Amino acid sequence: MSSNIYRDKKPVFVFLIPAFLFMAVYLYYPFFRNIINSFRQIKQLGSPGIGWNNPWYANYVEMLYDDIVWISLKNTLIMMAVTILGQVGIAVVLALMVDNIRHGRQFYKTVFFFPIVISATALGLLFNLIFLYDKGMINQILESLGKTTLTDWKAEGIALVTMMLPVMWQYVGFYFVILVTGLNNIPDELYEAARIDGASTWQKVRYISIPLLHNVICTCCVLAVTGALKVFDLPWVMFPKGMPLKTTFLTGTYMYYHTTQTKNVDYGSALAVLIVVLGIVLSKVVNRIFKEKDY
Repeated sequence: MSSNIYRDKKPVFVFLIPAFLFMAVYLYYPFFRNIINSFRQIKQLGSPGIGWNNPWYANYVEMLYDDIVWISLKNTLIMMAVTILGQVGIAVVLALMVDNIRHGRQFYKTVFFFPIVISATALGLLFNLIFLYDKGMINQILESLGKTTLTDWKAEGIALVTMMLPVMWQYVGFYFVILVTGLNNIPDELYEAARIDGASTWQKVRYISIPLLHNVICTCCVLAVTGALKVFDLPWVMFPKGMPLKTTFLTGTYMYYHTTQTKNVDYGSALAVLIVVLGIVLSKVVNRIFKEKDY
């Protein structure tokens, strides 16, 4: 068959039109509409604006003086650090360990990936039961070990840790699968040559696996940072309305709180714009820090 059939690009654009229309209706239009809504007065979800804010940028000025916005930004940055170190870091260790075993590899792949297929809402309810003050699983275990004072895992000061542990646990398997796929793409000949040269398992990991996983790890870090900005469902189920004392708000949960709870839809739209801007800026920064290498 002649390659001339690939020179005519017109049929390609015809097939791209349905995908473009879908994205225009369900992605681009809501995005730009949300930007406009952030400058209008909207007090009910789904209702039209009753006019422009006075001044039109009032919501963005309010964000600068809103203490909860700064708390949610701080918590989100902590979530990013926990995501990179906890999720990606643990996933790297698990992937390297599984890659170096001979038997049961498929079993461990299934076990580590399993949490990601469970609904985050269901996981939130599950961990609420685990962290209950009275008759919660952890406190019952501590009682059986002789501890007499119960721990309130949702108290101020420790609540943020309680919220982030389940999020970290849920998504480790996602990055684990990506990293295992990257390890599978490393040629076996490199490991065989290293073995013939007398390299130990640690040396093969240090000088072959980790360097050749660099680009995959960079991709996982970018996904982790952008994902931390959007995380919502599990934290909201465990700590609705930022309890206690609104100290556990993330940018995503604070946006949802204003959009659905306080009926301040236009302010929620402004917070959504803030999340988008942060996502773009931070993804650029992370791309610079974790720059991919050409081999």
